[in-house]
Amino acid sequence: MSTTITARPGTPFIEISREFAAPPSAVFRAHTDPDLIVRWLGPHGMEMELVEFDARTGGGYDYIHRDSRGEYRFRGVYHTVGEDRIIQTFEYLGAPGEVCLESMTFTDTGGGTRLEGHSVFPSVEARDAAIESGMNAGITQSHERLDAVLGER
Repeated sequence: MSTTITARPGTPFIEISREFAAPPSAVFRAHTDPDLIVRWLGPHGMEMELVEFDARTGGGYDYIHRDSRGEYRFRGVYHTVGEDRIIQTFEYLGAPGEVCLESMTFTDTGGGTRLEGHSVFPSVEARDAAIESGMNAGITQSHERLDAVLGER
């Protein structure tokens, strides 16, 4: 299965969609369990350190990705964490102040899960900078890694 990433020109939005051959409860758990998230979130070859990870409404996260080129730190706040939806902020500390609002939904497809994400950036320029940073490859590779983790169930 492949990840679809849509970033319409002139808008501050990114839409992400991917289907997984696992039930929504498993895909949701992979997004909220610290032991699982470190195994799949990030591009191939990245190691992940959780500084903070409290995946509940009102909780937050702070993590570092590392590879041979350096460290990349991210943080955010969980606004809503429910069985079928997560709404959170997302900030790359390499571009502080460019906080984006993200929502993810986990929909049962009758044999799997459709994960849909919607990201709202503070400006078109911030959204374009995220895309130019290689974000598409990072999301796609994370989803490939998530597929492997879900396949171990």
